[in-house]
Amino acid sequence: MLELDTVCFGYDEKQVVNSISFKIQKGQNIAIIGESGCGKSTLLKLIYGLYDLNSGAIRYDSNLILGPKFHLIPGEAYMKYLAQDFDLMPYISVSENVGKFLSNIHPEQKNTRIAELLEIVEMSDFADVKAKYLSGGQQQRVALARVLALEPEVLLLDEPFSQIDNFRKNALRRNLFAYLKSKTITCIVATHDSTDALSFSDETIVLQEGRLIEKAASFDVYQKPLNRYVASLFGEVNELQLSQLQDLDEDEEDEPLLLYPHQLKLVENGLLKVIVKQSYFKGNLYLIKAVHKRTVLFFEHPTELEINQEVSLMLS
Repeated sequence: MLELDTVCFGYDEKQVVNSISFKIQKGQNIAIIGESGCGKSTLLKLIYGLYDLNSGAIRYDSNLILGPKFHLIPGEAYMKYLAQDFDLMPYISVSENVGKFLSNIHPEQKNTRIAELLEIVEMSDFADVKAKYLSGGQQQRVALARVLALEPEVLLLDEPFSQIDNFRKNALRRNLFAYLKSKTITCIVATHDSTDALSFSDETIVLQEGRLIEKAASFDVYQKPLNRYVASLFGEVNELQLSQLQDLDEDEEDEPLLLYPHQLKLVENGLLKVIVKQSYFKGNLYLIKAVHKRTVLFFEHPTELEINQEVSLMLS
């Protein structure tokens, strides 16, 4: 089990990570999300031991993880960290990069392992290509294979799919997270992509200004957002009152609602009247931007709507 206990860290006088505590069970996939500068990348570096804590403690299986004051070479043998700069060796081949830390005592086993990892990241056809000739996305996939080579107990990934094309990203995510689950490897992913959190993580941690504001099952974080900030990390969000969308009984209490665009639909005689301002084509539907009393709202609709027409909405 990985445990953070009241972890604090700052650069000079600026506090970047503030009193963060949580536990992660072995084999869990965890996503860390939050706006830029909230401390996601810094938190991964602290867990890996790249920085010394100002206060608090980080433990794995009850053993302290210590920073550069205690270790000349940061990091633990059971843990791997993939930063956003990849750190590949440009003048050797993809296979050589992936096998850099594998033993040469049994070359056949080493080659088999390299082939297995390249298949996971869909880079088998580039095994003999030098890293310097690869695109950014290809380099990122090779770097992923390399950190998996020795099957770490804990894997820390900082925006691991940021440079990979969408058409390849989905298959890669499925392959990677299925592999991690099969090997019971604990994985923590710092990401801006809500798909990483919703599709592949058991739990999601939400950071805001260096503080942990929520840690829960990813389904619950999305379906029952704690506040507007949390909801906004998954896309557009509308802040409304229940009474704006339906008539309330005398004994029924009004309540604030945080609603995603798909939770509102156009109807003929709804209570909430809005003026259409823009239609954005999203492929299988349109995202409609509308205004209600100077408040901008978003909802989804199968077709484009005429600008400045009035329509009414209700809960879908």
